Amino acid sequence: MSLVSTDWLEKNSDKIKIIDCSWHMPQTNRNGFEEYKKQHIENAIFFDLDKNSKQNTDLPHMLTNLNSWEKIVSDMGINNKDEIVVYDNSDVISSCRCWYNFIYFGHDPKLIHVLDGGLKKWNNEKKQTTNILTETKNSNYLADEKKELVKNKNEVDENISNNKFKVIDARSRERFDGKIPEPRKGLRSGSIKNSFCLPFSELINEDNTFIDKHNILEKFKSTKCELDANLIFSCGSGVTASVLALAYSLIDNKYMPKVYDGSWSEYGKI
Repeated sequence: MSLVSTDWLEKNSDKIKIIDCSWHMPQTNRNGFEEYKKQHIENAIFFDLDKNSKQNTDLPHMLTNLNSWEKIVSDMGINNKDEIVVYDNSDVISSCRCWYNFIYFGHDPKLIHVLDGGLKKWNNEKKQTTNILTETKNSNYLADEKKELVKNKNEVDENISNNKFKVIDARSRERFDGKIPEPRKGLRSGSIKNSFCLPFSELINEDNTFIDKHNILEKFKSTKCELDANLIFSCGSGVTASVLALAYSLIDNKYMPKVYDGSWSEYGKI
Protein backbone atom coordinates (compact mmCIF):
# COMPACT_ATOMS: atom_id res chain seq x y z
CA MET A 1 0.00 0.00 0.00
CA SER A 2 2.56 2.55 -1.16
CA LEU A 3 -0.29 4.93 -2.04
CA VAL A 4 -3.26 6.03 0.05
CA SER A 5 -6.27 8.03 -1.10
CA THR A 6 -7.39 11.42 0.15
CA ASP A 7 -10.48 9.80 1.67
CA TRP A 8 -8.33 7.25 3.52
CA LEU A 9 -6.13 10.00 4.94
CA GLU A 10 -9.14 12.05 6.01
CA LYS A 11 -10.57 9.06 7.91
CA ASN A 12 -7.28 8.03 9.52
CA SER A 13 -5.55 11.36 10.12
CA ASP A 14 -5.75 11.05 13.91
CA LYS A 15 -3.87 7.72 13.90
CA ILE A 16 -0.87 8.59 11.76
CA LYS A 17 1.95 11.08 11.27
CA ILE A 18 1.57 13.37 8.24
CA ILE A 19 4.54 14.91 6.43
CA ASP A 20 4.51 17.72 3.87
CA CYS A 21 7.54 17.21 1.60
CA SER A 22 6.84 19.87 -1.00
CA TRP A 23 9.98 20.68 -2.98
CA HIS A 24 10.15 22.66 -6.21
CA MET A 25 12.67 22.91 -9.01
CA PRO A 26 14.83 26.04 -8.56
CA GLN A 27 13.59 27.66 -11.79
CA THR A 28 9.99 27.70 -10.51
CA ASN A 29 10.83 30.30 -7.84
CA ARG A 30 8.55 28.50 -5.39
CA ASN A 31 9.40 27.78 -1.77
CA GLY A 32 7.89 24.67 -0.20
CA PHE A 33 8.19 25.84 3.41
CA GLU A 34 6.69 29.27 2.71
CA GLU A 35 3.74 27.59 1.01
CA TYR A 36 3.42 25.13 3.91
CA LYS A 37 3.21 28.02 6.40
CA LYS A 38 0.26 29.44 4.45
CA GLN A 39 -1.61 26.18 3.93
CA HIS A 40 -1.12 22.52 4.83
CA ILE A 41 -3.09 19.48 5.91
CA GLU A 42 -3.84 19.65 9.61
CA ASN A 43 -1.09 18.18 11.85
CA ALA A 44 1.35 17.90 8.92
CA ILE A 45 5.07 18.29 9.75
CA PHE A 46 7.26 19.95 7.13
CA PHE A 47 10.18 17.96 5.70
CA ASP A 48 12.77 20.19 4.01
CA LEU A 49 14.32 18.06 1.28
CA ASP A 50 17.30 20.38 0.83
CA LYS A 51 18.15 20.77 4.53
CA ASN A 52 17.52 17.10 5.33
CA SER A 53 19.98 15.83 2.75
CA LYS A 54 23.78 15.54 2.80
CA GLN A 55 25.24 19.01 3.32
CA ASN A 56 28.98 18.68 2.58
CA THR A 57 28.51 18.04 -1.14
CA ASP A 58 27.69 20.03 -4.26
CA LEU A 59 25.24 17.33 -5.34
CA PRO A 60 21.55 17.99 -4.54
CA HIS A 61 19.44 15.74 -2.29
CA MET A 62 22.08 13.12 -1.57
CA LEU A 63 21.23 10.78 1.31
CA THR A 64 22.51 12.05 4.64
CA ASN A 65 24.27 9.77 7.13
CA LEU A 66 22.56 7.56 9.69
CA ASN A 67 23.19 9.76 12.74
CA SER A 68 21.94 12.85 10.95
CA TRP A 69 18.81 11.02 9.79
CA GLU A 70 18.06 9.83 13.32
CA LYS A 71 18.26 13.43 14.57
CA ILE A 72 16.10 14.76 11.70
CA VAL A 73 13.32 12.24 12.33
CA SER A 74 13.58 12.47 16.13
CA ASP A 75 13.22 16.26 15.88
CA MET A 76 10.04 15.68 13.87
CA GLY A 77 8.66 13.62 16.76
CA ILE A 78 8.33 10.46 14.68
CA ASN A 79 8.78 7.01 16.23
CA ASN A 80 9.91 3.77 14.58
CA LYS A 81 6.46 2.21 14.79
CA ASP A 82 4.56 5.25 13.47
CA GLU A 83 2.48 4.96 10.35
CA ILE A 84 3.32 7.87 8.05
CA VAL A 85 1.68 9.53 5.06
CA VAL A 86 3.81 11.90 2.98
CA TYR A 87 2.28 14.40 0.57
CA ASP A 88 3.45 17.32 -1.55
CA ASN A 89 2.20 20.22 -3.62
CA SER A 90 4.87 19.82 -6.29
CA ASP A 91 4.96 19.22 -10.03
CA VAL A 92 7.73 16.64 -9.47
CA ILE A 93 5.83 14.59 -6.84
CA SER A 94 8.61 15.19 -4.32
CA SER A 95 6.83 13.19 -1.59
CA CYS A 96 8.18 10.03 -3.25
CA ARG A 97 11.75 11.02 -2.39
CA CYS A 98 10.84 11.31 1.30
CA TRP A 99 9.09 7.91 1.02
CA TYR A 100 12.31 6.43 -0.41
CA ASN A 101 14.47 8.03 2.28
CA PHE A 102 12.40 6.49 5.08
CA ILE A 103 12.58 3.04 3.49
CA TYR A 104 16.34 3.41 2.91
CA PHE A 105 16.83 4.17 6.60
CA GLY A 106 14.85 1.15 7.68
CA HIS A 107 11.30 2.33 8.36
CA ASP A 108 8.83 -0.52 7.78
CA PRO A 109 7.73 -0.11 4.11
CA LYS A 110 4.21 -1.11 5.15
CA LEU A 111 4.06 1.93 7.44
CA ILE A 112 5.16 4.63 4.97
CA HIS A 113 2.78 5.85 2.26
CA VAL A 114 2.39 8.66 -0.26
CA LEU A 115 -0.88 10.57 -0.61
CA ASP A 116 -2.15 9.93 -4.14
CA GLY A 117 -2.81 13.31 -5.73
CA GLY A 118 -1.15 15.22 -2.89
CA LEU A 119 -2.35 18.63 -1.77
CA LYS A 120 -3.64 19.41 -5.26
CA LYS A 121 -6.30 16.68 -5.09
CA TRP A 122 -6.94 17.41 -1.39
CA ASN A 123 -7.72 21.03 -2.24
CA ASN A 124 -9.78 20.10 -5.30
CA GLU A 125 -11.98 18.06 -2.98
CA LYS A 126 -12.21 21.02 -0.57
CA LYS A 127 -10.87 18.98 2.32
CA GLN A 128 -9.72 20.80 5.45
CA THR A 129 -6.39 22.65 5.60
CA THR A 130 -4.83 25.02 8.12
CA ASN A 131 -2.02 27.55 8.52
CA ILE A 132 -1.38 26.63 12.17
CA LEU A 133 2.13 25.20 12.50
CA THR A 134 2.27 21.70 13.97
CA GLU A 135 3.96 21.34 17.34
CA THR A 136 6.18 18.29 17.76
CA LYS A 137 7.67 16.51 20.75
CA ASN A 138 11.10 14.98 20.20
CA SER A 139 11.30 11.21 19.91
CA ASN A 140 14.23 8.79 19.91
CA TYR A 141 14.18 7.43 16.36
CA LEU A 142 16.63 4.64 15.50
CA ALA A 143 17.54 4.07 11.85
CA ASP A 144 18.78 0.93 10.10
CA GLU A 145 20.52 1.84 6.86
CA LYS A 146 19.69 -0.40 3.87
CA LYS A 147 22.77 0.28 1.76
CA GLU A 148 21.69 -2.18 -0.92
CA LEU A 149 18.96 0.30 -1.92
CA VAL A 150 21.36 2.91 -3.30
CA LYS A 151 23.93 2.88 -6.11
CA ASN A 152 26.95 5.14 -6.59
CA LYS A 153 28.75 6.30 -9.73
CA ASN A 154 31.41 3.57 -9.60
CA GLU A 155 28.75 0.87 -9.45
CA VAL A 156 26.87 2.48 -12.35
CA ASP A 157 30.07 2.66 -14.43
CA GLU A 158 30.98 -0.97 -13.68
CA ASN A 159 27.47 -2.04 -14.58
CA ILE A 160 27.84 -0.78 -18.15
CA SER A 161 30.09 -3.79 -18.83
CA ASN A 162 28.89 -6.37 -16.29
CA ASN A 163 25.16 -5.61 -16.71
CA LYS A 164 24.09 -6.70 -13.22
CA PHE A 165 21.18 -4.25 -13.11
CA LYS A 166 19.11 -2.07 -15.43
CA VAL A 167 18.94 1.71 -15.11
CA ILE A 168 15.70 3.52 -15.95
CA ASP A 169 15.87 7.32 -16.19
CA ALA A 170 12.88 9.45 -15.13
CA ARG A 171 13.87 12.60 -17.05
CA SER A 172 12.10 13.77 -20.20
CA ARG A 173 12.96 12.06 -23.47
CA GLU A 174 14.46 15.31 -24.81
CA ARG A 175 16.88 15.47 -21.86
CA PHE A 176 17.60 11.73 -22.01
CA ASP A 177 18.41 11.95 -25.73
CA GLY A 178 20.55 15.05 -25.21
CA LYS A 179 18.36 17.21 -27.46
CA ILE A 180 17.99 20.03 -24.94
CA PRO A 181 20.33 21.54 -22.32
CA GLU A 182 20.15 20.39 -18.72
CA PRO A 183 18.39 22.83 -16.34
CA ARG A 184 21.36 22.69 -13.94
CA LYS A 185 24.56 24.47 -14.93
CA GLY A 186 27.76 22.51 -15.46
CA LEU A 187 26.10 19.37 -16.83
CA ARG A 188 26.43 17.92 -20.30
CA SER A 189 23.38 16.65 -22.14
CA GLY A 190 22.63 12.97 -22.62
CA SER A 191 22.21 9.85 -20.52
CA ILE A 192 23.96 6.86 -18.95
CA LYS A 193 25.08 4.31 -21.54
CA ASN A 194 22.67 1.37 -21.93
CA SER A 195 20.05 3.02 -19.70
CA PHE A 196 16.35 3.24 -20.54
CA CYS A 197 13.97 6.20 -20.43
CA LEU A 198 10.55 6.45 -18.80
CA PRO A 199 9.60 10.08 -18.06
CA PHE A 200 7.95 10.17 -14.64
CA SER A 201 5.33 12.59 -16.01
CA GLU A 202 3.88 9.78 -18.15
CA LEU A 203 2.84 7.99 -14.94
CA ILE A 204 1.00 10.97 -13.43
CA ASN A 205 -2.53 12.17 -14.18
CA GLU A 206 -3.49 15.83 -14.45
CA ASP A 207 -4.72 15.82 -10.83
CA ASN A 208 -1.28 14.54 -9.67
CA THR A 209 -2.56 11.01 -9.00
CA PHE A 210 -0.75 7.99 -10.43
CA ILE A 211 -2.21 6.32 -13.49
CA ASP A 212 -3.77 2.90 -12.83
CA LYS A 213 -1.63 -0.21 -12.33
CA HIS A 214 -2.40 -1.71 -15.74
CA ASN A 215 -1.21 1.44 -17.50
CA ILE A 216 1.86 1.67 -15.24
CA LEU A 217 2.83 -1.86 -16.29
CA GLU A 218 2.33 -0.99 -19.96
CA LYS A 219 4.50 2.11 -19.58
CA PHE A 220 7.31 0.07 -18.03
CA LYS A 221 6.98 -2.58 -20.76
CA SER A 222 7.22 0.14 -23.41
CA THR A 223 10.80 0.91 -22.31
CA LYS A 224 11.85 -2.54 -23.63
CA CYS A 225 13.72 -2.97 -20.34
CA GLU A 226 13.79 -6.45 -18.85
CA LEU A 227 11.44 -5.95 -15.91
CA ASP A 228 12.39 -9.07 -13.98
CA ALA A 229 15.94 -7.72 -13.78
CA ASN A 230 17.33 -5.72 -10.89
CA LEU A 231 15.92 -2.23 -11.54
CA ILE A 232 17.67 0.97 -10.49
CA PHE A 233 16.11 4.39 -11.05
CA SER A 234 17.87 7.62 -11.96
CA CYS A 235 16.84 11.17 -12.93
CA GLY A 236 18.30 14.67 -12.56
CA SER A 237 18.88 14.74 -8.80
CA GLY A 238 17.22 11.67 -7.28
CA VAL A 239 13.73 13.13 -6.78
CA THR A 240 11.74 11.87 -9.77
CA ALA A 241 13.75 8.62 -9.77
CA SER A 242 11.81 7.94 -6.57
CA VAL A 243 8.54 8.55 -8.43
CA LEU A 244 9.44 5.69 -10.78
CA ALA A 245 10.47 3.54 -7.83
CA LEU A 246 7.13 4.05 -6.12
CA ALA A 247 5.25 3.43 -9.37
CA TYR A 248 7.11 0.16 -9.86
CA SER A 249 6.28 -0.88 -6.29
CA LEU A 250 2.60 -0.63 -7.27
CA ILE A 251 2.99 -3.40 -9.86
CA ASP A 252 5.56 -5.47 -7.93
CA ASN A 253 4.77 -5.42 -4.22
CA LYS A 254 8.02 -7.23 -3.40
CA TYR A 255 10.14 -4.50 -4.98
CA MET A 256 12.27 -2.40 -2.64
CA PRO A 257 13.08 1.02 -4.14
CA LYS A 258 16.62 1.36 -5.50
CA VAL A 259 18.00 4.69 -6.68
CA TYR A 260 21.24 5.99 -8.19
CA ASP A 261 21.55 8.79 -5.67
CA GLY A 262 23.86 11.11 -7.61
CA SER A 263 21.77 10.70 -10.78
CA TRP A 264 22.59 12.97 -13.74
CA SER A 265 23.70 15.80 -11.41
CA GLU A 266 26.73 13.63 -10.70
CA TYR A 267 27.02 11.52 -13.85
CA GLY A 268 26.60 14.41 -16.27
CA LYS A 269 29.24 16.68 -14.75
CA ILE A 270 31.39 18.36 -17.39
